[in-house]
Amino acid sequence: MSKLSAVIITFNEENNIARCLDSIVNVVDEIIIIDSLSTDRTEAICSNYNVKFIKREWEGYSATKNFANSLVTSDYILSLDADEALSPELTASILQAKKAGFTGVYELVRLTNYCGKWIYNSGWYPDVKIRVFPTEFSKWDGEIVHENLVFSKEQAVTRLNGDLYHYSYVSFIDHKNRADQYSRLTAIKYAQKGKKANLISPYFSALARFVSMFVFKKGFLDGYMGYKIAAISAASNIYKYQEVRRINRENSKNK
Repeated sequence: MSKLSAVIITFNEENNIARCLDSIVNVVDEIIIIDSLSTDRTEAICSNYNVKFIKREWEGYSATKNFANSLVTSDYILSLDADEALSPELTASILQAKKAGFTGVYELVRLTNYCGKWIYNSGWYPDVKIRVFPTEFSKWDGEIVHENLVFSKEQAVTRLNGDLYHYSYVSFIDHKNRADQYSRLTAIKYAQKGKKANLISPYFSALARFVSMFVFKKGFLDGYMGYKIAAISAASNIYKYQEVRRINRENSKNK
């Protein structure tokens, strides 16, 4: 049987963290939480569980997760976000693999709950993520946004049964704010790489995003929620390229 440690990073997750911890307490041998100086009840809630809770200034997704991984005492890691939880079927799958002894890396299929509705289309499902992996020879990479797990390509990849529940957005405003935040970070990344955007391209890009999500990825089957997902994503795409233009203009002035 393998040993398994859960790694979670948090910031003001009082509405999510108990659900996440409840789903893993009987699955893992160790829980490590790196908290970026939360100001809500996150720490108080975590104190009710057997966790290693460490407060630390935010250093970015990859750096924070890699620091957490360095503290792990098990030979395998389960990496979760605070707004995620294991489904009963996924719990059973992980326990079965753990009992047999983990080998390689494991994919989990994430199912998103959007404003109270499970989303099975819109390009959001199946959302496959590698989340169980060996402690050694694995690390997170990515400087600004969208961290990626780097591991030995010799490792076999196995998909576990069951869903990883993702309780993403509680309101449309929440979705818009976080989509814009990611768009802002992506714009910085694009500008650093010299990417340009003209006056028209943001709107063509947004239209393509909406049609792709709502039509080709069958967002219409998710009803009104599918429409809102596509519409907010499209609007955020406009914002992203407008930010690219703004950053490039500022950089030109400062030369």
